Amino acid sequence: MLNLERLRTLDALARHGSVSAAADGLHVTTSAVSQQMAKLEREVGQQLLAKNGRGVRLTDTGRLLADHAARILSQVELAQSDIEARRGQAVGEVRIGAFPTAARGLFPAAVSFLRRDHAELRVISRELEPEAAVREVVRGDLDLAVVLDWSNKRLPVPGGLAQVQLLDDVPDVAMPADHPLAGRAEVDLEEFADDEWVSWPEGEFCHEWLVFTLRSKGFEPRIAHMAGEHHTQLALIAAGLGVCVAPRLGRGPVPEGVALVPVRQKMRRHVYAVWRTDADRRPSIRAAVEALRGAAEQQKG
Repeated sequence: MLNLERLRTLDALARHGSVSAAADGLHVTTSAVSQQMAKLEREVGQQLLAKNGRGVRLTDTGRLLADHAARILSQVELAQSDIEARRGQAVGEVRIGAFPTAARGLFPAAVSFLRRDHAELRVISRELEPEAAVREVVRGDLDLAVVLDWSNKRLPVPGGLAQVQLLDDVPDVAMPADHPLAGRAEVDLEEFADDEWVSWPEGEFCHEWLVFTLRSKGFEPRIAHMAGEHHTQLALIAAGLGVCVAPRLGRGPVPEGVALVPVRQKMRRHVYAVWRTDADRRPSIRAAVEALRGAAEQQKG
């Protein structure tokens, strides 16, 4: 009989592509992954891994068994969902990820709601960029993720995921308090064509959105500084080092010397939760979604 944990290890290897990445995804050592695979090979009586340079690759038999493992693990997920749904209580563990401003703006209230209403449910949370969070939900490393896209740039969400809208986040333009446009009621992005910009790090979804959006306004942005944390971005603005787009969700106190002005043509970040459809019946998933909705309502208020 095939061992479920060894099949889970094989599935992780197939999804992550290397022993070290599979170990990270499973939160075990590389030695543990290698040992589980050696035992699985003995169980099936065939070679599942072959050397590939300094790494390994799945053999044809390994890929065949990995396909079966993915389906078996999906069925196990469905079984666990049905059992949890039959019990009707949110218990066990739920793993949630979110991009930084959502983690800061939603998680404190949402996790507090869950601790109050579902004392037997353990919540584990992580900060992750949207694309990485979606991948981890698909792989099963996260149960649920809070992600975003923009009104003019959508985030690709693969099939097999359910989603629910939490809120729309309307950002402003942050600029030094002595900027010529700081006293305006509204601004257009193209009015900042000659300014230096502070952006999210290159490769992040919001950085790509910013460059795409400013180019669509007819100018190439001069990005002078990159910072992942919005507090760092605003500190750079307070020092007179440029302008930036400043979302309202999770913003926190604005430092002295920074002016915030709404954009005339409203930009919106759509913030929503995603989870695997095969886990849809789990009370813990439904409880987490409701807690996030409650936290989002507080933000709207």
